[in-house]
Amino acid sequence: MPVNELQMKSYRDLEIYKESKRLAIEIHKMSLSLPKFELFEEGGQIRRSSKSVTSIIVEGYGRRRYKPDFIKYLVYAQSECDETILHLDFLFETQSLKEKDSYQIFHNEYDMLSKKINKFIQWVEDNWNEFPDKETGNQ
Repeated sequence: MPVNELQMKSYRDLEIYKESKRLAIEIHKMSLSLPKFELFEEGGQIRRSSKSVTSIIVEGYGRRRYKPDFIKYLVYAQSECDETILHLDFLFETQSLKEKDSYQIFHNEYDMLSKKINKFIQWVEDNWNEFPDKETGNQ
């Protein structure tokens, strides 16, 4: 796993947290430039799904005491990531998001984030016994 996950002290140390938060902020800003009729339709959907990736990572980290719960929430975060890609596709294919470059950049970044979350899930499964003090969250 990139970054020594065994040295993390908080969800804020997770690469997937940092990346998902950065992307959610960018999606939020982009969505505000959508046509007025999309601000509350697809715009609201993509804002919610992109922010959910981050919030579910945080919630899962808080439940890391229980391996199945932690992994379940990471899977949910990956699902929200994939849902965000779907909303991007809808916006682009309906021509509400007209900038092809922006669409492709967001699509690629969310695709990469989904893969990183999947790799982190695998890392947690493979390294559970070495995971930082999962009982208290301390190292």
